[in-house]
Amino acid sequence: MFLIGAVIVFTVFFSNVALGAFADAAFLGDVGEMLVLSCATVLFVVAILRKEADRSKNDGSQ
Repeated sequence: MFLIGAVIVFTVFFSNVALGAFADAAFLGDVGEMLVLSCATVLFVVAILRKEADRSKNDGSQ
């Protein structure tokens, strides 16, 4: 769930950068880009930490 959210938010960031580079039509400013990228990063880290917690829980119970 968190990984899907990270992919969606990163797609918004990438779309903004691509539109700004090729069509000069970016819809986010500098602060907006920073916040979107930070949100994608946090969601990705949460997804990885949850996956690691699940893996360690399953490895420890065997």
